[in-house]
Amino acid sequence: MEKTDHNYEGVDSWKTIILLYNSALKEVGTKLEILNDEFQHVHQYNPIEHIKSRIKTPESIVKKLKKRGYESTIENMVRYVNDIAGIRIICSFTSDIYRIADMLAKQSDIRVYSIKDYIKNPKDSGYKSYHMIVSVPIFLSDRSVDTKVEIQIRTVAMDFWASLEHKINYKYEGVVPEHIKRELFECAEMVSDLDAKMMSLNEEIKEADDDVTDLSPFIVP
Repeated sequence: MEKTDHNYEGVDSWKTIILLYNSALKEVGTKLEILNDEFQHVHQYNPIEHIKSRIKTPESIVKKLKKRGYESTIENMVRYVNDIAGIRIICSFTSDIYRIADMLAKQSDIRVYSIKDYIKNPKDSGYKSYHMIVSVPIFLSDRSVDTKVEIQIRTVAMDFWASLEHKINYKYEGVVPEHIKRELFECAEMVSDLDAKMMSLNEEIKEADDDVTDLSPFIVP
């Protein structure tokens, strides 16, 4: 269940909204970079391949509000549109997705509003990704504002598939021919198989590294 945030009183201009959401993207982006650096330091491994971020366009926000039956106001925007600020995290392996989500959720100043796990429960189209709606405090000169960010975490293969699905939906304006839907779903299954095989291979390599015995005490200089 999503929680409701009421920290936007006094935020009454588009410029202030953009300032807040841009700042939130910077805050979350910095957290992710630090977590990735720490993971490299401790485990000699980077779970994050790359990060993409964006602010939703005014046109997209208005369209979403109208679709849900709300007037296009600042109040409705911050209350009902949770993905104005979005960050997409691309990982190598499925296990990294849950590792990153867990590390983010444990940050003391991050508040998790909702989670949608489309990996364990894919959409009918075959879409897979892990979605989180979180908020981070943005400290202005006279107050702090908890600002929402949508975080999507997926593998490289999932991201490739999702990008193709988006292009197809845009091309056909949402009315996609059935045979293309079927082929796209089949591709989603292939992506799942590929992710599973790559993760299995990676685990096997890690186990092989762990089994290597340190022979240095027995080497005579």
